[in-house]
Amino acid sequence: MALKGLVRFFAIMLILISVWQLSFTWIVNNFERKQKARAEKFVKNNFGTASKETKDSATNAVYRRYIDSLKEKEILDIPVLFPKLTYQKATEQELNLGLDLQGGMNVTLEVGLDGLIRSMSNNPKDVTLNKALASAIELKRNSDADFVTLFGQAYNTASLNGRLAPLFAGGKNKTIKIDASNSTVLEAIRFEARDAIKRTYDRLTARIDQFGVAQPNISYDENKGIITVELAGIDDPERVRKFLQATANLEFWDTYSNADPVVAQSIAQIDQKVKAYLSGTSDTTSTDTSGTPKVDTTATAGANNNPVTSLFAPNQPDGSAMIGMIRISDTALFSKYVNLDVVKNSIPATMRFMYGAKAEAKNKSGESMLPIYVIKTVPGTDQPKLTGEYITDARQDFDQRNNEVEVQMEMNTRGAAIWEKMTGDAFNGKYAIAIALDNYVYSAPGVNNGAISGGVSQISGSFTIQEAQDLSSVLRTGKLPAPARIVQEQVVGPTLGEEAVRGGSLSFMISFVIIFILMLVYYNTGGWIANIALILNLLFTVGVLSAFGATLTAAGIAGLVLTIGMAVDTNVIIFERIKEELTKGKSYQMAIEDGYRRSLAPVLDGHITTLLTSFILLYFGLGPVKGFATTQIIGILLSLFCGILVSRLITDMWTNKKRHFEYFTAVSRRIFAHAAYKFIEFRKYTYMISGLVLLLGIGTLFNGFDYGVEFRGGRSYTVKFDRELKNEEVANELNKVFGKYPIIKTVGTPKQLNITTDYMIDQPGETIDAQVETKLYEGLKTFLPAGTSYEQFKTAFKQSSQTVQPTISDDLKKGALWATILGLLVITLYIFIRFRDWRYSVGTIVALLHDVLVTLIVFSFLRNIVPFPLEIDQHFIAAILTVIGFSMNDTVVVFDRVREYSAKMFGQPKGVILNKAINDTLARTVMTSLTVFLTLLTLFIFGGEVTRGFAFAMLIGVITGVYSSVFVAAPILMDFAKDKPLGEPEKDKTLAKARHSIS
Repeated sequence: MALKGLVRFFAIMLILISVWQLSFTWIVNNFERKQKARAEKFVKNNFGTASKETKDSATNAVYRRYIDSLKEKEILDIPVLFPKLTYQKATEQELNLGLDLQGGMNVTLEVGLDGLIRSMSNNPKDVTLNKALASAIELKRNSDADFVTLFGQAYNTASLNGRLAPLFAGGKNKTIKIDASNSTVLEAIRFEARDAIKRTYDRLTARIDQFGVAQPNISYDENKGIITVELAGIDDPERVRKFLQATANLEFWDTYSNADPVVAQSIAQIDQKVKAYLSGTSDTTSTDTSGTPKVDTTATAGANNNPVTSLFAPNQPDGSAMIGMIRISDTALFSKYVNLDVVKNSIPATMRFMYGAKAEAKNKSGESMLPIYVIKTVPGTDQPKLTGEYITDARQDFDQRNNEVEVQMEMNTRGAAIWEKMTGDAFNGKYAIAIALDNYVYSAPGVNNGAISGGVSQISGSFTIQEAQDLSSVLRTGKLPAPARIVQEQVVGPTLGEEAVRGGSLSFMISFVIIFILMLVYYNTGGWIANIALILNLLFTVGVLSAFGATLTAAGIAGLVLTIGMAVDTNVIIFERIKEELTKGKSYQMAIEDGYRRSLAPVLDGHITTLLTSFILLYFGLGPVKGFATTQIIGILLSLFCGILVSRLITDMWTNKKRHFEYFTAVSRRIFAHAAYKFIEFRKYTYMISGLVLLLGIGTLFNGFDYGVEFRGGRSYTVKFDRELKNEEVANELNKVFGKYPIIKTVGTPKQLNITTDYMIDQPGETIDAQVETKLYEGLKTFLPAGTSYEQFKTAFKQSSQTVQPTISDDLKKGALWATILGLLVITLYIFIRFRDWRYSVGTIVALLHDVLVTLIVFSFLRNIVPFPLEIDQHFIAAILTVIGFSMNDTVVVFDRVREYSAKMFGQPKGVILNKAINDTLARTVMTSLTVFLTLLTLFIFGGEVTRGFAFAMLIGVITGVYSSVFVAAPILMDFAKDKPLGEPEKDKTLAKARHSIS
């Protein structure tokens, strides 16, 4: 094999990198385990008589406090490998677990561009404008076009091709002229819409930091106008919903100067009051409103004479509003102290503290520091004098006189009047004005030249261009009147996450052991090559996932399990070819050379087709399904490297020592040794079966399917009870509160039910989710232990929840349909290019449609018979696309052998050629299908509810894939071939090459 040295180098480097990358996960888990034990010890010493529920709650609170305070603490220092490694850096490098594995919340938000367009118009109440916006919202349900394009189409219809410019020109929109064409106006709106989505994304990113999540994940799709947020470990979904959907809160505050004596006096007073509170001499109660004991985990707080000022580095009194800098990890404790009642009562009622929006320095230990500002509220209101609703425009500019970057801000008439008074007072009082978004200060400029009139201001302050653009973006955020709306939501409880991890890990280990043993039993010592390649493939896959910062979900574990089955496919194809060459009497050296060479084409075909469907799935999928596609793509690429190059490297190293691996066992010598089945002769009967499949497939349109909540829209809850229940009696009780029967399915055991309802799904509002959940609790009350409160129901019985608005469900359904159609077309096109014969493509597409139809038939007609949910959802689409790729793999191997034998056996009847090709690849077909089938069966039995439907669909696909390759694709090829040969004779190819070389 050429390039042995390069393959060896890459293999060693991948091993080292993967082990190094995965070591971060071990370091983080070890550190968190120690902090958990520390928290449990603290609670044990301080909560001896409390109830278990209180102790658990306190343990979690203390644990979170420890983790938060130690984020930037150095936990390891090994030069080169882990230099000055902090917990925060380690968590950024570890393998991320998805929400379905550790619990948490996943939210998809849609930016309200209809509100933005209204705010940009000169007349937001214009009848034609609002009619067009309403129509665009309806069109968006069934269109992939962006909202602005749909608005333009709807306005043309509503106004009978009227002009947009008069409605948007002048006033707020200086870039739009009165004579502008509709396309120009729409482009200006589209530019503002993109900017609005980006501003919303930036705003949400800043807000998410307040949840204290170790590894938040937020991304946005500019074309679709949606933002996806993942928050692991969240235990207060209602707070998250309100916080993410709240309108941007842009405010302008008066400030206290840090040189003002009242500031120094107040801080000294805070120190005294907090010291008394911590020592127990304060008259404040030590219990919060819920009756839960307060938890203070500051080790030396009681002995510290300055518990508050010791948390931050004071700023020199320079007349600014900033009193000092504080470590990000100490902000939670500082906020707790300054919000104590005893502290609030001892400082001016108008005094508040705010943090800066971003870190502006690092301390000696390299920890990020945030500035702390002292804000002055309007007496008696706790409000600022000016808010963002008055801002009409803001942009980054350049001051030619002072040669510096600045931000130019414009206000409307009402805002200009307030601003003139506010800036005049600040100038006279020699204090700054703080500009804050969502209670974070982005800038606190001073007023240099007296009151500013006219509503146009220049903000300077040694900005870089990027900083000025960021500040102008913050100011413009106040223009966005419509908040982001949650259109899809999933909440997974930690218990369900633990079950998913347990099930996924168990199915993974069992699958690995089964395949490991099977390779040795069937391929003798040659099986060690496949097993080494398999181990390296899994190590590299997980290592690369971790290095790329990818998230491992339950579907991702399913992808890993499936990778186990499909990874050995490469070696199975190669080994079967080597066995054929050995059977012909070739030496081991020659058999290995020919085996690897002649196996390359079918191996590449199988991997490329599966890779194509995985990329389609990655593009159209959302959430966990993207995780599955990502895992599969990485696994497939590494399978090629390990199965072909690494396996060959190991084989050559062994053979060069004048040894060789054995590829036969007593079992493998007997199975399919002299297979000579006449498959093609049965095609009349198989056509009849295929006809029945077609009829049943049409019948599914009338029999229907069970659609998952993500395709149907609605709310879905998984609830665990302490006794077995009948679905009918639960449905009857819920009908009383919902006014209609929900869909109820057993999940795992009769004690755990999944309840889906579309009750109030079309009604907007921040409190709707809570109202529906309250109704659910009321309907289930009779099945819960006596005295169970609503809070106990949410924490102890509700395992997970999912909400999908009809708008996003329509998008998901369209995406799923297009993904399936595109998968079939791409495979057909690839086969046509690969074999350059349309007859091969016809056989392939019919076989694939056959597989899809069989899977649909089972999911339609057995959905009320099997004891587990058979739903059409994203996981089902993932299974269909994977089945297409897998079935294609089988078909390509058979077709590749057909083309080879058509050349060698030119002139022989096509039936003879096809039968021989099928029989000679039968061992490979059965072995590959068996390995994948066993891994899927393991996943189906042990993998948990999340992947059970996926595994079941794949099990069907594996069986039908083998059947369709042998009894559908090959017969179709036979009958469409007619009198034309399936390939050229070998001698013709030789002559053609010769003639080509002579010319």
